Amino acid sequence: MNIIETSKLTKSFGGLKAVQEVDFEIEKGAITAIIGPNGAGKSTFFNLISGFHRPTSGSVVFNETDITKKPAHKIARLGVARTFQTTNLFEQSTVLDNVIVGHRLRTKAGLFDAIFRTPREKREERQAKEKAEEMLEFSGLTDLAYQPAGSISQEAKKRTAIALALSTDPDIVFLDEPAAGVNPDETDGLAALMRKIAENGITVCTIEHKMQMIMSLADKIMVLNQGKKIAEGTPEEVQNNNAVIDAYLGGDAVAEAQ
Repeated sequence: MNIIETSKLTKSFGGLKAVQEVDFEIEKGAITAIIGPNGAGKSTFFNLISGFHRPTSGSVVFNETDITKKPAHKIARLGVARTFQTTNLFEQSTVLDNVIVGHRLRTKAGLFDAIFRTPREKREERQAKEKAEEMLEFSGLTDLAYQPAGSISQEAKKRTAIALALSTDPDIVFLDEPAAGVNPDETDGLAALMRKIAENGITVCTIEHKMQMIMSLADKIMVLNQGKKIAEGTPEEVQNNNAVIDAYLGGDAVAEAQ
């Protein structure tokens, strides 16, 4: 069963077509990777699905619901979460407080509740904290819960962003270069976290340039080049695709991934 389906998805910025008529399906419960050279349209593709950009043409269907024209906050409420290449956290706030923000997507208390500290506000505040603590434990961050986000390592910031996304109770998470800027041992740890997410029933779709990680992690890979899909398939199929080798991988990258 597919959780995401795109049909002829296209985004133009003036005369530049960042994404060109991409048909793609993301299988529920799988780990899917999107790869390609810089400027290939990978992050724009994520932005189209998550509602940060509206497509120029084409469609996006999530769990059999057309979300093509829905704004980002409504798509998030439906169960789509994402992280970004640049980890933007509230640096002066604790790791725990950063993750609490995510579950606020599911709460209903308004300004009146906040001002008068109504029972609903107190109940939802407690629930958001419990959810955040659960996601910190899941993501291996419990020991850092009360550290300012600005004082933790880059790898821990990546985990915090993932925990924040998970605290929204998503059906699918889009992770934009989760292993960028971290060392090989930390990369292995993040790959293990992504497997753990999928094993817990949440679909994972990731953009990543670390080929060895992707080839051992992904169930399916799509390759973009200049906004166009040039290949998709299993890691083995993609590694041996001549168009992919010519456009992106090259002989050295293929050897490294094997």
